[in-house]
Amino acid sequence: MTPMDYSGPERRRGGPDRRGTGEQVKILLVDNHALFRVGMRNILEREPDFQVVGEAADSRSAIDQAIALSPEIILMDLSLPSPGGVETTQRIKRELQPAGIIVLAVQEDEEALFEAIKAGAAAFILKEVGPDDLVTIIRRVAAGEYLINDKVFAKPAVASRVLKEFRELAVYGQEAAPIFAPLSPREVEILDNIPQGMTNKQVAYALSISEQTVKNHMSSILRKLSVNDRTQAVVYAMRQGWIRMPED
Repeated sequence: MTPMDYSGPERRRGGPDRRGTGEQVKILLVDNHALFRVGMRNILEREPDFQVVGEAADSRSAIDQAIALSPEIILMDLSLPSPGGVETTQRIKRELQPAGIIVLAVQEDEEALFEAIKAGAAAFILKEVGPDDLVTIIRRVAAGEYLINDKVFAKPAVASRVLKEFRELAVYGQEAAPIFAPLSPREVEILDNIPQGMTNKQVAYALSISEQTVKNHMSSILRKLSVNDRTQAVVYAMRQGWIRMPED
């Protein structure tokens, strides 16, 4: 798998953008290397639908600027000086939920990927990313996609750890751990029932929620996983170890 193996129709089209609408995606750059920030700014400012609203070289200024500027996208250096990019991401997500945070790493690291998804990152990419791919990813995250799914699903060990935390949260409640993730504990719970052949109505009865609530969750799951129907969602999730195989 190449570092930028993001498949799907959005990638082929170049991703959703706002060119021609007069609207711009507000972007905050967070990296302790000034030269790298300059390079990113030069790339992004060529795009008419992007606006780089600020830069930060450390965690404190990143948090302050995120709150003050309300960027829609934050490019976050994973190797930021202590407390580091992951903790900074988590703090910003607590203060600024709508922001889409794209974590930039020097190398693939399963532990860092696991922590990034817990912190609420929408994408995990390598710093060697090409300019066109970076632009595409920003547009897709700005449109609400969680591209970090691609990375997690490609690494069963990470997926299993994330699923374990989902299950613990479903049992013990949100106080069990400060986790943010593409699929909520309830969404995982609903997906886990589908392979048993349950209809939406049966899932609703089993979980003591309304059928409309199940439908709403399923719509969210399909959007987050970028699939067309619940069968595709289940097959994808089972192949990656996110949910249990149905018992005989």
